[in-house]
Amino acid sequence: MSDDLHGKSALVTGAAKRIGAAISLALASEGAKVILHYHGSGDQAERLRDEITALGVQSWLIQADFEKPQEYETLIERSIATAGGLDMLVNNASFFPVDSLATVTFESLVRNMEINAWVPFVLSRDFARLAGHGKIVNLVDSRTHDFDWTHVGYILSKHVLDVLTRVTALRYAPTITVNGVAPGLILPPPGEDESYIDRLTQTVPLKRHGSPEDIAEAVVYLLKSDFVTGETISVDGGRHLKEYESGPRPDK
Repeated sequence: MSDDLHGKSALVTGAAKRIGAAISLALASEGAKVILHYHGSGDQAERLRDEITALGVQSWLIQADFEKPQEYETLIERSIATAGGLDMLVNNASFFPVDSLATVTFESLVRNMEINAWVPFVLSRDFARLAGHGKIVNLVDSRTHDFDWTHVGYILSKHVLDVLTRVTALRYAPTITVNGVAPGLILPPPGEDESYIDRLTQTVPLKRHGSPEDIAEAVVYLLKSDFVTGETISVDGGRHLKEYESGPRPDK
């Protein structure tokens, strides 16, 4: 049995652009009310809100800096007050700096851990405490099946989030489900063009890259399901089945 999302409220972090925007639009298309969290992309968030409103669905903007505890520690409470309740949480926002084993610093690792793992955990914990029931989906990374030599701090933090997904699924059952979606080759990093991911499609068994809509579909499935928890779906064309060293690497 699957839940109807119509009329329910969802908070999507990092909602203003890229995968977050696709998830927000997919939820709105299902009739869900969407709280769009953003940090510095206010103009894009406003345009997305207008697009969702045009679908006949309520949408709100909420700002928070995930490096300021006083802002993210109040985000769930503010979201509930804004929408009059909260049924779903999608932890999508992330930090994706380039570093290697040779260059990663303690400061960079701490920043990755705070934004990519600690904040999603804090939001999940507050959701469980204040909402009491509902669905949580964490955006992990298909590289948690292996490693990412060019984004060391980032991938370590996503490994932590992957573990937290399973831990919180156990802790918050039976009233809350917690699952993950692990994107693979979907979009080029900010500042890169399509050629960045086009040259990596040979590392994907399906020999192509995916789209933000592929991720959004998986998120919607998990938010609708009432009997899946503690699972992470890899949406990566099968890339997690291959060892990274068997294909070209962006640092080679």
